[in-house]
Amino acid sequence: MPTPTWAGGQPQDPRELIAQSVPTAPLLRSKRHAVQTKGTVAESQYRVIAYTRVSSLEQAESRGGLDAQLSTIQDAAIQRGWTLVHVSEDAGVSGGCGWQDRPALSDAVARMERREADLLVVSRLDRLSRSVSDFSALLDRAQRKRWRIAILDAGVDTSTPVGELVANILASFAQFERKLIGQRTREAMAAKRAAGFHMGRRSTLPATTASRINDERQQGRTLQQIADGLNRDNIPTGQGGRRWYSATVNAILAKPRE
Repeated sequence: MPTPTWAGGQPQDPRELIAQSVPTAPLLRSKRHAVQTKGTVAESQYRVIAYTRVSSLEQAESRGGLDAQLSTIQDAAIQRGWTLVHVSEDAGVSGGCGWQDRPALSDAVARMERREADLLVVSRLDRLSRSVSDFSALLDRAQRKRWRIAILDAGVDTSTPVGELVANILASFAQFERKLIGQRTREAMAAKRAAGFHMGRRSTLPATTASRINDERQQGRTLQQIADGLNRDNIPTGQGGRRWYSATVNAILAKPRE
């Protein structure tokens, strides 16, 4: 299949073709055009939950990506007159796992279904999901439970048929990109290992901290409870970070004990 091109002959991203061929509506009407009908909430009165996510522990510790996502959502809330009622943050959690396996997203969904907010907002679709099947399941749940998702970078609202279509198409591309990135990363790491290189930073976590984590887990504490205790005691992570997350604790538990 030939690569789509602009009229000038330059390659065109397939998503640009989709955006041109699908008549997308604005994410939400501006405040002065918002119409409140019986049983609905005017746009300027929306209560929103922000959801942010980064995949790696390094990103979680630096907080650059998390803060940038939240800033984008806060700016949109100010522009549209939304009230930000809660921020759900999954730090160091892959977008490829199911939404039920992400603590903060599961909590956000529960809050939406308790009618604590009118809209779940993400800065980019790939922050919400990188799996077509997972996104479809989440979208279906939102429709059945009568709550909405707004995806800022795509400019769509999943409560409309067009918004649902565009979001599903973008989810397909997100999954495709994730698989490509994963394949390239595995190939690069395999080549490095074959050449004798050590992969990743070396952990400096004391054996006493690792033992504490394993002991507390055996006592029945959750990953988040263990992380909270380490944070209260100001214990640094194995990479020198100042904050522990459930994913950081899980990474320690996954390592074989010496």
